[in-house]
Amino acid sequence: MNIKKIINIKQGLTIYQIMEMQEIEILIKLKEFEKKLPKFSDGRINYTKSNKCLVLTVFIVFNNKILLLKRSEKVGTYKNKWNTVTGYIDEKKPIYNKILDEIKEELGITKKDILSYNLYESFEFEDKKINKKWVIYPSKIELKNNPKIKLDWEHSEYKWIYPKDLFKYDIVPKLDLSLNKVIK
Repeated sequence: MNIKKIINIKQGLTIYQIMEMQEIEILIKLKEFEKKLPKFSDGRINYTKSNKCLVLTVFIVFNNKILLLKRSEKVGTYKNKWNTVTGYIDEKKPIYNKILDEIKEELGITKKDILSYNLYESFEFEDKKINKKWVIYPSKIELKNNPKIKLDWEHSEYKWIYPKDLFKYDIVPKLDLSLNKVIK
């Protein structure tokens, strides 16, 4: 199915139907990348030298606040900028499972902590400073309770903030656009 057709069909559908269409859209795009890019030994797509990447942006929400994470000095891009949980979409795996992997790896949050999950419409952003086009899939995880956060090497600190306070931080490019898609 053509991606433009998928997007045009989305009007009037439930959030679950839209998320299913997003999964199909992701698989179509992922197939294109699989043909062009090398793979790691475990089979995941290696985006290292690609100027275009598929990524997830996962907003963690609890008590009307979002979890903001400061990227460490050890990451490849946007060092010391504030962001959310992110991850390359680099393998054929349901997006919900990919999100679960990312939040467990980066924060120590597990499925039992999750109240709800939503995936939103993607958008593209070209960062000319680093010669990279990001195809961003914003998502939101609402938590049942306030979990103990265990940061991995990708982040140096975290803060729970109200969405309106996002611009008080030195954020990665277009994080506000992702936030606007998930917090309405």
